Amino acid sequence: MSLRRILAIVVAGAMVCAGASVARAQSPAPKAPAGAAKPASSKPEAGKPESAKPDTKPAAAVAGGAEPTLIGQYGTWGAYTAMPNGKKVCFALAKPASSKTNPPNRPRDPAYAFVSTRPAEKVTNEVSVMIGYTLKPGSESTLEVGGASFAMYTQGDGLWIKNAAEEERMVDAMRKASDVVVKGVSAKGTETTDSFSLKGLAQALDRLAQDCRR
Repeated sequence: MSLRRILAIVVAGAMVCAGASVARAQSPAPKAPAGAAKPASSKPEAGKPESAKPDTKPAAAVAGGAEPTLIGQYGTWGAYTAMPNGKKVCFALAKPASSKTNPPNRPRDPAYAFVSTRPAEKVTNEVSVMIGYTLKPGSESTLEVGGASFAMYTQGDGLWIKNAAEEERMVDAMRKASDVVVKGVSAKGTETTDSFSLKGLAQALDRLAQDCRR
């Protein structure tokens, strides 16, 4: 996956997360947002791999063709900055150290974990995971780190923390722990478990805190 596409996913994720926050705030029924938030392309075709190919063209347009620049590699985490349309975007990025599916050996797209900072939006250390397949609408996903489990909001192939007030505590736990485990369920009912090493994350976030300013 190219860095430009990754940046488009980060930008798209920001827009989806903003919409998700509104949906969570406005919907009194826990199950209501799931159906409403279901993307038109979320249902995989029969016989196809359980992959998610979100349309990133709008996000790429928002990104203005910007190319992320690697400013440091810290353990398994790369620290990147970009200037889409003159607005600085920074993110730490890592791939899973291990992945399991149940049933086993189900095909899927690559998964990535992001921790993003967007100063123009006053967003710092927003955690998201692109899981590599279309998630089951209304399904529960979790992020487990440092002995704590955090419920994750799901949409398309993305995960974001359900309770934004817990995000700072989650990031603090990620800084101190050795790994984080993300569990999800695909639209076909496949259960997945991805483990991300957190080696170098604290250093990557410290670097972004220095570089990612207005």
